[in-house]
Amino acid sequence: MSSHVIALVGAESTGKTTLAREVVRVLSGRGVDAVMVPEALRDFCVQHDRTPLQHEQAAIATEQTLRIHQAAQGHSVVLADTTALMTAIYSDFIFEDRSLYDIALRDHAQADLTLLTSLDLAWTADGLQRDGPHVREPVDQLIRQALQHHQLPYNVVAGRGVARVQHALSAIEHLMDAPQRQLRAASSPRWRWYCDHCDDGECEQHGLGDGRA
Repeated sequence: MSSHVIALVGAESTGKTTLAREVVRVLSGRGVDAVMVPEALRDFCVQHDRTPLQHEQAAIATEQTLRIHQAAQGHSVVLADTTALMTAIYSDFIFEDRSLYDIALRDHAQADLTLLTSLDLAWTADGLQRDGPHVREPVDQLIRQALQHHQLPYNVVAGRGVARVQHALSAIEHLMDAPQRQLRAASSPRWRWYCDHCDDGECEQHGLGDGRA
């Protein structure tokens, strides 16, 4: 993937979709070619008027990864409203099926930045998409455990409204500025200290040995 892919993960009703839309809106306003990848699970629920069965989870995870990959081919910044990892998490939580983790984590690792939305927003109903506020903490723990166990770094995004968007943007801006930081570091002179006795190879040990500075 040649673009910056930002993966948004988090328990239900933690503002992932709203955050993705707002970040894309702000970046687009700055002239950045940014796009949001919608959640395949949401489209499935709308199309079938139900939540998926256990054997349908793998296809949803594959579709989510495909959408992200396609978006990355044509845009500079991709905001993914969840990844296949979330499908694996819910397969584990709801069906006790852990079979999707390996592929989901492999696909998730392709993202350049992972943003985990905090539980500091109030839970709200959203039709078939929501199971209830009681599932948020265990799902949040499963996400953290999966990322930490596979050494996939992540940033927790917290706050409300503009503060939440700015929190996410600060992490994304840091990612996007990485090439420039490397150039600045390469071109900046480094400060060096030279010993007054630099022609004496034993001066450091000698100074330590006889108590002289």
